[in-house]
Amino acid sequence: MKKALVIGGGIAGPVTAMALQKAGWEPVVYEAYRDAAAEQIGAYLTVAVNGLAALAEIDAHHVVMNTGHATDTLSFYTSGDKLITDLPIGGTLPDGTVTHSVKRRDLYRALNAEAVRRGIRYEFGKRLVDAQETADGGVVAMFADGTRAEADLLVGADGIHSRTREILDPNAPKAHYLGIYGLGGFVTDPGLRAELGVRPGAYGMIFGKKAFFGYLVAPDGEIWWFANMPGAQELSKQTLAETTPAQWRERLVRLLEADRGPAARIVAATPDATFVPGFNQYDMPSVSTWHNDTMVIVGDAAHAVASSSGQGVSMAVEDAVTLALCLRDLPDTASALAEFERRRRDRVERVVAHGAETSGDKAQHGLARVLVRLLTPFFLKRAAKQGIGSLNWMFDHRISWSDNTTPQPVTVEK
Repeated sequence: MKKALVIGGGIAGPVTAMALQKAGWEPVVYEAYRDAAAEQIGAYLTVAVNGLAALAEIDAHHVVMNTGHATDTLSFYTSGDKLITDLPIGGTLPDGTVTHSVKRRDLYRALNAEAVRRGIRYEFGKRLVDAQETADGGVVAMFADGTRAEADLLVGADGIHSRTREILDPNAPKAHYLGIYGLGGFVTDPGLRAELGVRPGAYGMIFGKKAFFGYLVAPDGEIWWFANMPGAQELSKQTLAETTPAQWRERLVRLLEADRGPAARIVAATPDATFVPGFNQYDMPSVSTWHNDTMVIVGDAAHAVASSSGQGVSMAVEDAVTLALCLRDLPDTASALAEFERRRRDRVERVVAHGAETSGDKAQHGLARVLVRLLTPFFLKRAAKQGIGSLNWMFDHRISWSDNTTPQPVTVEK
């Protein structure tokens, strides 16, 4: 049985490991931290129907379904708290399944627990520092603690600041800062919840005068929220670590008080314990090198998308299943990795471009932001009339485990 080293225990890592296992490989996950959920940024995530459909191909969709909850609608409001329009979040699977939202930490832990349940081995405290192809056609990974591991394949599922990407190409592009700080949090306040009047499953989205704000009410009544704050300067790790939730809260409330909606009150009611402090938001420029003959990058390591696309998890899942199918069906690892890139590159780069476009509006300042706010209702209403048809290319993508990816021979007529 061929062996694979999967670098990273976030989301792409355990899903890739489960897909490889189903394809007949023996994966081992190497996680830099002592806990698979130790390093996670952001409050919660959405998993679109294309991602759920891909997870179902490796019998792991129930992990999201059981951990999160259905979210099917975006309700957009002006800064004056007037409803602009409602839009669906993606489509609906044949069994009625829609997009789901799940707390990031819960999803990390649930996916890794499912991988362990399936017998996949984990090694914690293993930070990758280098990797090399071996003379016999395999790969050896070197970790910061001095240990090494050998296998037939190394999969870099190590996120937007991927070390694997650097090993493959020392000149690979760095993550691109989007000019936005992300924040989030969770509030349990029955009075505030009743005041909001938002049904579970619907997001309230406010394109405010100085910041973008989104919120939902979970089935248990807890209020989940996120904010996108324009920020011209990418913040250092030290600044992020030293800025307290209270300082972020005060700054964000000042921005949101310019709007008439409930955003400022929701943020003000969020205790420090459930407040997700600010973080830089990124996407990835086009990465020219995804693989060599024994190493490959997947998920955010290869093509991080802006959070506004709602496709980060789904792209990682699609990568994992596609990679496993290519390795299952093609005769050697090198050709499988090349086929994986061929099948995935155009799609993910189109998703990245879509996310960058929507994030760009949120990063605007001054007059440019005023113009965006004035034009946004027009574009949203037009989108509502079109329905989700204009985004079918994103949500309708399907991967089937029963499909064979082996290229068929060409018949030449004589």
